[in-house]
Amino acid sequence: MTQPNYSSEEVSAILKIIDDLNSLKDVDTILDRILTESRRLANAEAGSIYLVQEKKFLVFSYVQNDFLYDREKSRAAQYINLRVPISHDSIVGHVAMTREPLNIGDAYHLPPTAPYRFNTSFDEEHGYRTVSILTLPLLTIEDRLVGVMQLINAKDENGNIVPFSEHNQVFVSFFASNAAVTIERGIMNRELILRMMSMAELRDPAETGAHVQRVGAYSAEIYERWALNRSIDDGKIKATRDLIRLAAMLHDVGKVGIPDAILKKPGKLTEEEFEEIKKHTVYGAKLFTSITSELDQMSLEIALNHHEKWDGRGYPGRVPELDVDIETNPEAKWGQNIPITARITALADVYDALCSRRSYKDPLTEEEVYRIIRENSGTHFDPEVVEAFFQVIDVLNAIRKKFQ
Repeated sequence: MTQPNYSSEEVSAILKIIDDLNSLKDVDTILDRILTESRRLANAEAGSIYLVQEKKFLVFSYVQNDFLYDREKSRAAQYINLRVPISHDSIVGHVAMTREPLNIGDAYHLPPTAPYRFNTSFDEEHGYRTVSILTLPLLTIEDRLVGVMQLINAKDENGNIVPFSEHNQVFVSFFASNAAVTIERGIMNRELILRMMSMAELRDPAETGAHVQRVGAYSAEIYERWALNRSIDDGKIKATRDLIRLAAMLHDVGKVGIPDAILKKPGKLTEEEFEEIKKHTVYGAKLFTSITSELDQMSLEIALNHHEKWDGRGYPGRVPELDVDIETNPEAKWGQNIPITARITALADVYDALCSRRSYKDPLTEEEVYRIIRENSGTHFDPEVVEAFFQVIDVLNAIRKKFQ
């Protein structure tokens, strides 16, 4: 393939996007930005990203489709459970095997000698028509494969579906190869938090990796809807969503400071034991007092305040016997004095607890869960956050099914 010539403006634009990607922390936000920019560069109608798992599979991790999805359907589609073997049988598996781009002009007319096959089930299920496909390996500078990106249906200036051009292929490949390292960093950030939470899991069996993944994802989706309802700037929404996805995962990390005799007690806690449990909010906040980033600041806010209630009946309030350098009010916070990140995580955490099986209870039905949340709007929960919660309920259900 002939190497196309790029203007300095084109290269500068790519490098600016890469620089912006380096400011992001969570892998979901990074994938969203990479797919958005790649589709823009190639004028593609749709696209998806698969990430490598266990060196044997590609896991469906992000999708965008302007033809099929509105905002909420697009958000729910991110959480589909789908794994594809890394083999020559599928298009994405073939690209993962060969580590070479694959540009297909018409998915329904593949060369008879092609080792891969196009799976028509998605088109048949959704009434869609895939025509042109550009599939690219996501390789780091050290040549590590982190995933595969697939762009669907390039369009010309008149909106007609056309094959992906040679210029588009090489240009998007250049961007993808530079962006892959940010994906790897985002994966490492999330894995680091999951490892931190595994310490809490050793102490409290309810603090599983699946639980914190769900609470983080719930919080990100509820926040985005709440922020859209308030017409908050799109850049601010994306930046906060990026942070809350990770910070909310750390909401209960302070439980590592609670004695096993209390944390693992099978029966009902005494009043004194419950007072000790309450201190996990402050123990957690103490981990982030040496603030070096916005993520530290938000993690502190959430850890300290996620048990506060809208009507002021929550905790921690003040824990005088603890020597802490954290500003806490003499009384419990209430209303908008509670940081919005903590108000959202509070609802996400309770929602997950109500839906989950515990050693002492079965999961409640969806109807029971929704009734309890509605009944506690304006007392336990911020009414605006509850409104946002119900606006994205289909997305939350998709998250719950993914992180079992």
